[in-house]
Amino acid sequence: MSTLTRSELPVAPRKRSALQMFRQSGWRHAVAALIVIYAVFPLLYAFSAAFGEGGTLLGSNRLFSTLSLNNFRELLSDPQNPFVTWFLNSMFISSVTAVGTVLMGAAAAYAFSRFRFRGRKTGLMSLLIIQMFPQLLAFVAIFLLLASLSEVYPFLGLNTQLGLIMVYLGGALGANTFLMYGVFNTVPKELDEAARIDGATHAQIYWTIILRLITPILVVVGLLAFIASFSDFLLARIVLQDPDRWTVAVGLYQFVSVEFGEKWGVFTAGAVLSAIPVVLLFLFLQRYIVSGLTGGAVKG
Repeated sequence: MSTLTRSELPVAPRKRSALQMFRQSGWRHAVAALIVIYAVFPLLYAFSAAFGEGGTLLGSNRLFSTLSLNNFRELLSDPQNPFVTWFLNSMFISSVTAVGTVLMGAAAAYAFSRFRFRGRKTGLMSLLIIQMFPQLLAFVAIFLLLASLSEVYPFLGLNTQLGLIMVYLGGALGANTFLMYGVFNTVPKELDEAARIDGATHAQIYWTIILRLITPILVVVGLLAFIASFSDFLLARIVLQDPDRWTVAVGLYQFVSVEFGEKWGVFTAGAVLSAIPVVLLFLFLQRYIVSGLTGGAVKG
C-alpha cells in the first residue's frame, strides 16, 4: 500500500480576504452599481412626476409622495393634443425609416464589399467624411430643398411624412453603410462562388444566403434607425407643420412650451408611454445586439 508524501498531499485553497476579493473583482461591481444609480436616478424623477399630482419637476424632494393617474387621463383625453395620433405617426415614420435604412444600407454595403468598380474607395471615404459634419449645418438646406420640392411633388415636400422619411433615410445611409460594410467583409466570398457554381444569381445569393448570415447587424441598424427617428425633434419640427402629422417628440413639447413647468406631469406621462415600444424592442432583440455591434470588428 503506497503512501503519499508530504509534497503530494492536496493543499487546501487559501481563503482570500475581503480586500483581495475587492481588488480582483469587487471594484467592477462597485463601478457597475454607480453607473446603474447614475442612470436610474433621473428616471425616478420622471416616473414620480408622471404618477404625481404636482405637475412639475421642481421641488420634488419627496419622490412618489402621491400616486395618481390624472396625468395619463389628461394626456389621452385632451382633444387639442391628440397623443394617440402623434404616437401612431411616430410608429409609422420610425418603422418605415428602420426598414428602409436596413434595405438601402445593406444593398450599398453589399455592393462595396463584393463588387470592384471605379471610385469604390473614394465613395467609402466620402461616406465616412460626410458623417463627420453635424446635421445642424444641413437644416436650412433641407428646409429649402423640401420647400422647392413641394411645388413640384407636393407629396414629398414640407409638411409630409414621406418627406421626413426621405430625410431620415438620407441622413442614416452613410454611417450604416460603413457599419455594415465591415460585417459583409467577414462573410467568406467562397460562399458566393459556391452558390454561383450551383446556378444562383446575385439576387439569390444576396437575399437567401448573405442577409441570413448577417441578421444581427441588420437588427442593430434597424433598431438604431428606429430609435433615432422616434426620438428626433428638430427635423420633425422643421418638416411637419400640421399638428395632426406631428410625431410624439414634437407633440409632447407643446405641453411645456407655453410656460416653463406648466404641464410637466403630462409631459413625463407621455414620455413614459412613448418609451414602451423602445424598451420592448430592446428586450425582444437583445440577443442580436452584442453580436451585431461586434460583428465587423475583426475584419474590415
